[in-house]
Amino acid sequence: MARPRPTMRIALGIEYDGSRFHGWQRLSHASTVQAEVEAALGFVAAAPIAVQCAGRTDAGVHAVCQVAHFDTDAQRPPRGWMMGANSRLPHAITVRWAVPVDAGFSARHSARARRYSYRILNRPVRPSLQRDYLTWERLPLDAQAMHRAAQALLGEHDFSAFRAAQCQATHARREMQRIAVHRLGEEVVVDVQANAFLHHMVRNIVGSLLPIGRGEKPETWMGELLHGRDRTRAGPTALAQGLTFIGPLYPEQWGLPAEVTL
Repeated sequence: MARPRPTMRIALGIEYDGSRFHGWQRLSHASTVQAEVEAALGFVAAAPIAVQCAGRTDAGVHAVCQVAHFDTDAQRPPRGWMMGANSRLPHAITVRWAVPVDAGFSARHSARARRYSYRILNRPVRPSLQRDYLTWERLPLDAQAMHRAAQALLGEHDFSAFRAAQCQATHARREMQRIAVHRLGEEVVVDVQANAFLHHMVRNIVGSLLPIGRGEKPETWMGELLHGRDRTRAGPTALAQGLTFIGPLYPEQWGLPAEVTL
């Protein structure tokens, strides 16, 4: 009787352009990043594969290094998983690396932080180039005022004011570890890092920073919104295409590449 092959756990770093997909999570009626990745890995494994990711992204949101993991008893070298999957994936998705990990690793639960960046083109006329990777604000923005206002969000708080109505998280407490707003030429960039995010949390924060940048609201407004915990008082949800998931961060013990290691 043949001995069963041992199950391995593999972690992947995945880059994708979200503009052509209906988000990360597998759907029965639309194309998603998860479904494409699972189909490609299944071809390499010659068996069904299910992946779990560090943080699900919405339709139109991009990723520099989404991390996912899967279990398999198929024996393939790390390069085989990476190159084999890429040979089957659409060009909008790329597996950047594959690393065998301990069975205790979880792309979601082992992460200690997640990072996003939101790009705003701030000029009088709309963009033609890179219009799928940034949003447009025609009125002048005061990036320094936005940065000062955003510092009210640092620390652990109830972020109900910036939580989507359809959010399925069990509670709204999150730890905002870093938030910075800066100008790069015609762009205003919002960088955020937290232990975890609520559904639409980053886009709702950006949507509330924009009125401050335009001078329509005082800098103190962000703190008032945070402590009021009322989503209906905050700004509108910023568009998805300006948002990119930079990636999660993990303790060194998991032996992942430096870009996702604390």
